[in-house]
Amino acid sequence: GAYVGVAAHWHTRTRLPLHSPGGTSTTYYRNPNVGTTVSSNSVPASTFRMTDQNDINRAIQYWLDKSTIHVVPRWGGFAVCLALFFLRIYLIQGYFIIAYGLGIYLLNNFILFLSPLDLEEIDDRAGPTLPTSETEGKEYRPFTRKLPEFKFWLAVTKGTITSFFMTFFAMFDVPVFWPILVMYFGILFFMTMRRQIAHMYKHKYVPISWGKAKYKGAGTEQGMYGGGMAGARGRSE
Repeated sequence: GAYVGVAAHWHTRTRLPLHSPGGTSTTYYRNPNVGTTVSSNSVPASTFRMTDQNDINRAIQYWLDKSTIHVVPRWGGFAVCLALFFLRIYLIQGYFIIAYGLGIYLLNNFILFLSPLDLEEIDDRAGPTLPTSETEGKEYRPFTRKLPEFKFWLAVTKGTITSFFMTFFAMFDVPVFWPILVMYFGILFFMTMRRQIAHMYKHKYVPISWGKAKYKGAGTEQGMYGGGMAGARGRSE
């Protein structure tokens, strides 16, 4: 009697696949409170949409993580996207305002990529700082950027792809005299890079990390007291 009662209780609280009289494979859920079955079609569609969106986001993040170590292919793909964008601008002879906006966006991200973290931000985070003396300058300190390389690539790639798709909508084709945009962008690029180079010279940094210096013969066991097995053999002889 106890076994039958436990089995009946488990049966009422577990969903069981039932078949409808029409021969379809619709799954039904047993309601333990009423004793009737509820079709899976009554589950809100928003639940499935939310699940699908989460799966898509996880898949995108997975492939982004996989592409982190492939620097050259990533930037090669960005170069292809940028070339396709300017080729479309050249063929249709329009959407120059979008090209100008994309140029400003790429320039801003490039400046962030070349800039180090501010000294105030570094002090707050207790992280690496720029050398302030000759002794500190001899120590190896990797260059810490405001915008890391991967985020820089991701931002400019998204901006290029978005600008490319915007050229398919006539509402963004604002009539403008494009030589003025080119001249203004050239002046803005020159002034921005001049200010950035002056900032590099003032704080004495180079936005490139060559890695830690390697000295000749480092890590090689030499002499009788070189350590390891080599030193042991020398002492035994």
